Amino acid sequence: MSYIVVSKTGVGSSQTVVLDYHQDPFNIGFAVTVSGTVNYTVQHTFDDIFDVSITPTWFNHPTVAGLSVNADGNYAFPVRAVRVTVNSGSGTARFVIIQAG
Repeated sequence: MSYIVVSKTGVGSSQTVVLDYHQDPFNIGFAVTVSGTVNYTVQHTFDDIFDVSITPTWFNHPTVAGLSVNADGNYAFPVRAVRVTVNSGSGTARFVIIQAG
Protein backbone atom coordinates (compact mmCIF):
# COMPACT_ATOMS: atom_id res chain seq x y z
CA MET A 1 0.00 0.00 0.00
CA SER A 2 1.27 3.44 -0.72
CA TYR A 3 -1.74 5.81 -0.83
CA ILE A 4 -5.33 5.32 0.36
CA VAL A 5 -8.19 7.75 0.90
CA VAL A 6 -11.37 7.02 2.88
CA SER A 7 -14.06 9.41 4.01
CA LYS A 8 -16.81 9.43 6.61
CA THR A 9 -19.81 11.74 6.49
CA GLY A 10 -21.89 12.00 9.65
CA VAL A 11 -21.41 10.17 12.93
CA GLY A 12 -19.68 6.77 12.85
CA SER A 13 -16.47 5.12 11.68
CA SER A 14 -15.01 5.01 8.19
CA GLN A 15 -14.06 1.89 6.34
CA THR A 16 -11.16 0.14 8.09
CA VAL A 17 -7.81 0.45 6.32
CA VAL A 18 -5.61 -2.64 6.79
CA LEU A 19 -1.90 -1.83 6.87
CA ASP A 20 1.18 -3.88 6.02
CA TYR A 21 2.62 -4.29 9.51
CA HIS A 22 5.50 -6.35 8.06
CA GLN A 23 6.71 -3.33 6.05
CA ASP A 24 10.18 -2.10 7.09
CA PRO A 25 10.20 0.73 7.80
CA PHE A 26 6.53 0.68 8.78
CA ASN A 27 6.15 4.49 8.83
CA ILE A 28 2.67 5.86 8.11
CA GLY A 29 1.88 9.50 7.42
CA PHE A 30 -1.73 10.67 7.39
CA ALA A 31 -3.91 13.74 7.14
CA VAL A 32 -7.54 14.45 7.88
CA THR A 33 -9.29 17.29 6.11
CA VAL A 34 -12.76 18.38 7.15
CA SER A 35 -15.63 19.91 5.28
CA GLY A 36 -18.67 21.15 7.13
CA THR A 37 -18.89 20.64 10.87
CA VAL A 38 -17.37 17.50 12.37
CA ASN A 39 -15.48 16.38 15.43
CA TYR A 40 -13.30 13.37 14.63
CA THR A 41 -10.69 10.98 16.00
CA VAL A 42 -8.11 8.82 14.18
CA GLN A 43 -8.01 5.31 15.66
CA HIS A 44 -5.82 2.21 15.34
CA THR A 45 -5.99 -1.44 16.39
CA PHE A 46 -3.41 -4.14 17.01
CA ASP A 47 -5.99 -6.89 16.49
CA ASP A 48 -6.47 -8.99 13.37
CA ILE A 49 -9.66 -7.52 11.96
CA PHE A 50 -10.21 -10.65 9.83
CA ASP A 51 -10.46 -12.88 12.92
CA VAL A 52 -14.23 -13.16 13.36
CA SER A 53 -13.82 -14.67 16.84
CA ILE A 54 -12.73 -11.32 18.33
CA THR A 55 -13.96 -7.76 18.37
CA PRO A 56 -11.04 -5.42 17.66
CA THR A 57 -10.05 -3.00 20.39
CA TRP A 58 -9.60 0.51 18.96
CA PHE A 59 -7.22 3.07 20.45
CA ASN A 60 -7.32 6.81 19.82
CA HIS A 61 -4.28 8.41 18.20
CA PRO A 62 -2.42 10.37 20.93
CA THR A 63 -2.62 13.77 19.18
CA VAL A 64 -5.29 13.49 16.47
CA ALA A 65 -8.35 12.93 18.63
CA GLY A 66 -11.39 15.06 19.32
CA LEU A 67 -10.49 17.59 16.62
CA SER A 68 -12.68 19.68 14.34
CA VAL A 69 -9.97 21.19 12.11
CA ASN A 70 -7.59 19.77 9.48
CA ALA A 71 -4.71 17.85 11.07
CA ASP A 72 -1.92 15.45 10.23
CA GLY A 73 0.03 12.84 12.13
CA ASN A 74 1.95 9.61 11.84
CA TYR A 75 2.50 6.11 13.11
CA ALA A 76 6.16 5.16 13.54
CA PHE A 77 5.31 1.79 15.10
CA PRO A 78 3.37 -1.09 13.52
CA VAL A 79 -0.40 -1.27 13.88
CA ARG A 80 -2.76 -3.64 12.05
CA ALA A 81 -5.42 -1.18 10.87
CA VAL A 82 -6.62 2.42 11.11
CA ARG A 83 -9.86 4.34 10.65
CA VAL A 84 -11.32 7.78 11.22
CA THR A 85 -14.34 8.11 13.49
CA VAL A 86 -16.67 11.08 13.32
CA ASN A 87 -17.76 11.72 16.90
CA SER A 88 -20.32 14.41 16.08
CA GLY A 89 -21.48 16.64 13.27
CA SER A 90 -22.91 16.17 9.81
CA GLY A 91 -19.86 17.15 7.74
CA THR A 92 -17.18 14.93 6.22
CA ALA A 93 -13.76 13.81 7.47
CA ARG A 94 -11.44 12.81 4.58
CA PHE A 95 -8.62 10.51 5.78
CA VAL A 96 -5.51 10.20 3.57
CA ILE A 97 -2.91 7.55 4.46
CA ILE A 98 0.56 7.04 2.96
CA GLN A 99 2.79 4.13 4.01
CA ALA A 100 6.54 4.05 3.43
CA GLY A 101 7.99 1.43 1.17
